[in-house]
Amino acid sequence: MASIPHIGIDAMGGDHGPSAVAEGLALAFREMPGRFRITLIGERDRIHDALKRAGADRLGVEIVHASETIDMAEKAVAAARKRSSSIGVMTQLHKDGKLDAIFSAGNTGAVVATALLGLGRLESVTRPALACFFPNPKGGTVVLDVGANAECKPSYLVQFAHMGAVYARYLLGRDNPRVGLLSIGEEDTKGNDLVLESLPLLRRAHHLNFIGNVEGRDLFKGTCDVVVTDGFTGNVVLKTAESVAALLVTRMKAEITGDPLAVLGTFFMKPALRRLRQHLDWEEHGAAPLLGVNGVCFIGHGSSGPRAFRSAIRSVASFVDQRVNEHIREEIEADRDTAA
Repeated sequence: MASIPHIGIDAMGGDHGPSAVAEGLALAFREMPGRFRITLIGERDRIHDALKRAGADRLGVEIVHASETIDMAEKAVAAARKRSSSIGVMTQLHKDGKLDAIFSAGNTGAVVATALLGLGRLESVTRPALACFFPNPKGGTVVLDVGANAECKPSYLVQFAHMGAVYARYLLGRDNPRVGLLSIGEEDTKGNDLVLESLPLLRRAHHLNFIGNVEGRDLFKGTCDVVVTDGFTGNVVLKTAESVAALLVTRMKAEITGDPLAVLGTFFMKPALRRLRQHLDWEEHGAAPLLGVNGVCFIGHGSSGPRAFRSAIRSVASFVDQRVNEHIREEIEADRDTAA
């Protein structure tokens, strides 16, 4: 019988601190009892008080004290040197084998830098990448990189494609994931230098179901299962998509409350509206894995609330259960051996 994933969470990360973490834990334990163990890292007294307020103080959650915190605006390299921070202590516990996975909604740059310095990279991986799930009518698309590498080389994008394909295969259930390269047009002649140089490498890559260039609209049409791009472009796409989804929900509420007939109609449409909100709400998808590090590291949005922490725990537990890192290592090694 497989062991239960032991997940470490940075309780000080994010805009809401330990309170949102504790409330999210309470939700996760109710919805997924027995599927995970949790250790919270941060200021012991604040964490204990938050657990008590959330009614989660008797759930068997372990607390490991960390004396330092990292500000959301702190420089990544300086933050990574804080060994006594919640992120630093959490990463060291994972490196020492005391945790199976780690998650933080804190400073993204600090988490990425600390994970790289503390855990290192998987064999054969040149640059780890942040992978984010985009919902669409075809079951969703994984996009990477969405922020770990502002500048990329063509060879990085090939590795992103392999890692994304593994993620889609084992966590999204896609047997033969379709991979696309984000560009400004489907034609092979469209795109900047990075796209033009990456295209032939992706076409020659073994073990990839590469379908060619795709455009931004394809993310929401479900044209492919995985989209690769550099971290600068990916982050802009991610933030834009989040803002559009929030705008849709806000405008929908405003239109409904401003029309008495619409309010009446909402009564009959509640189940459908609830499903729509879940489909658009990023908190339902939790967090983004940093694929390619020698460990399991997930990063959440700074404004993560209880539902986002609940969803992140679910995603992290599935990632560990499916042994995604082992499959990434096998995929990249197999492609390298075939090419050689």
